[in-house]
Amino acid sequence: MSTNKQIAILGSTGSVGKQALDVVRACRKRFRVSLLSANNNAELLLQQAMEFKPRAIIIGNEQKVNYLEKKLANTTVVVFGGAGFLNNLTSIADFDLLVNALSGISGLRPSLHAITHKKNIAMANKESMVAGGSLIMDAARDCKTSVIPVDSEHSAVFQCLQGESLKTIKRIFLTASGGPFRGMNREELDHVNVEQALRHPNWEMGEKISIDSATLANKGLEAIAAQWFFDLTPDQISIIQHPQSIVHALVQFSDGSLKAQMGVPDMRIPIHYAMHYPERQPAETPVPDFSTGVSLNFEEVDINNFPDLRLALKAMKNGGNHPAAFSAANEAAVHAFLNKQISFTQIAEISENVLTRVSMIPNPNLDEILATDANSRKIADAHIKTIQTLNR
Repeated sequence: MSTNKQIAILGSTGSVGKQALDVVRACRKRFRVSLLSANNNAELLLQQAMEFKPRAIIIGNEQKVNYLEKKLANTTVVVFGGAGFLNNLTSIADFDLLVNALSGISGLRPSLHAITHKKNIAMANKESMVAGGSLIMDAARDCKTSVIPVDSEHSAVFQCLQGESLKTIKRIFLTASGGPFRGMNREELDHVNVEQALRHPNWEMGEKISIDSATLANKGLEAIAAQWFFDLTPDQISIIQHPQSIVHALVQFSDGSLKAQMGVPDMRIPIHYAMHYPERQPAETPVPDFSTGVSLNFEEVDINNFPDLRLALKAMKNGGNHPAAFSAANEAAVHAFLNKQISFTQIAEISENVLTRVSMIPNPNLDEILATDANSRKIADAHIKTIQTLNR
C-alpha cells in the first residue's frame, strides 16, 4: 500500500471516529486525514482539525461555523456548515477511503455519493446498511468499489472469507456477549436504568450502541446488515451468545468446516484492519492469553426476554422497507430511553408498534427508504408522547 493514503472520517467526534484517529496516530506514515465531520461537537472537532490539519471539516450545526472559522483562521483548513455538505464530499476534499462512522440514516446518502465517485468505504454506519444495504452494495458492484465492514462481527466474517467464495458459505454465526443484563427476566428488566444499561461488561462504545447491546437489538441490526455485506439469506444467519467477546463471528462452509475470528474486545482492531485493507499491517494491540486457561463459552440467545432482537429478525425476514422502519423506530426509542422518557422494556414496545403500522414496500428506492425512516420516527415519537402522558 502506498504511503499517505487519504482518509475522510465522517463522525470523527464519535466513538468509532475517535478510534479511527487513534489508528492514524499510530500509522502516521501511512495515512493523511483530508476531511473530518461532526454534527455538534465543535470543540473536539476543532482539536482534531488543529492536530491533523485536514483540507476541510464539516460541522452539522451551522451556528458553530463562525466559531470554527475564527479559531482556524491561521490554518489552511476550510470549514463547511450544514449536514447537506455530507452528500457532496468529493467536491470538498479528495480522499482514497471514506470511514463512515456516522450514526443513523444520515450516513446513507454520503455512502452512495462516495461509491458513485469510485471511493472505497470503511463502513461503520450500521443503520445505513440496515436501511439501504441493497442500494449500497448494488452501487458498489456497479462502480467496482469496496465496502469494507468495520463492525467487529462483520469484520470477523469478512476476514474469515478472505480467499473463500461467498457461494461456499452455509451459515454465519454472529456472537453476542449478552450485554449488562444477561440472564435477567422481563420483570427484572422493567426496573433497570440508563446508567446500568450503559455499563457494557466488555466493550467501550457510544451511548446508542451500548443501549442496543443491552437490548440485543444490536445483534438484529448486525444480522440485517450482514445479509447485504455477504449476500446471504436470513436463514443463513444465526446469533449465539458468547460472554467472553473473544470469538467475534464464525463462518460455516459447505464442506462442514468452520472458521472463527478471535481477538480482544477492542474496536481499534477491526478499524485498523479496514483502514489498511487489503494489507494486514502490524498493530500494538493485546491478544488473549490462552496460557492462563481462557474459557470460550457459547449459549443460546434469550430471545423471549429480549424482544428487540426478535423484532429486528422479523424485520429482516419481512424485508423491503421494514428493516429501515425498525432501525428508525429503535433509534427514536433509544434516544427517549437515554433521556429517561420511557423505560427499558418500552423500547421494544415502540419498535413493535411502528412495524405494525408501516406499509410494506417490497423493493424501496432511496426516496422511499428515507420516507420510511421519517414516517417511522413520526410514529415512534407519537407513541413516546403517549407513554409520557400516561406516566404523569
